[in-house]
Amino acid sequence: MENLTSAISVQVDANDKEVANSILKKLGLNMSTYVNMAIKQLINKDGVPFEVVNPKPSKELLEALEEVEEMIHNKEKYPRYNNWEELKGALLSDD
Repeated sequence: MENLTSAISVQVDANDKEVANSILKKLGLNMSTYVNMAIKQLINKDGVPFEVVNPKPSKELLEALEEVEEMIHNKEKYPRYNNWEELKGALLSDD
């Protein structure tokens, strides 16, 4: 039985295409092979073969971002260090 093929044309961001091609080249693949692999996985999994979600920052990350905002807007409340030795001294002091 003959294997018939069909062309697919898609629009992608030029930078994304360049980065993807670079990664694929390192893996010994090309874009056509990758797209065929992705389609086979879509068929085998009967759905998208990876998780598709809206990324949500963790509670810890949100707290850290709030802390950074506090430090940016209230610089006078936080010490500054000119070099590693000053920072190390402050960290090792008993104050």
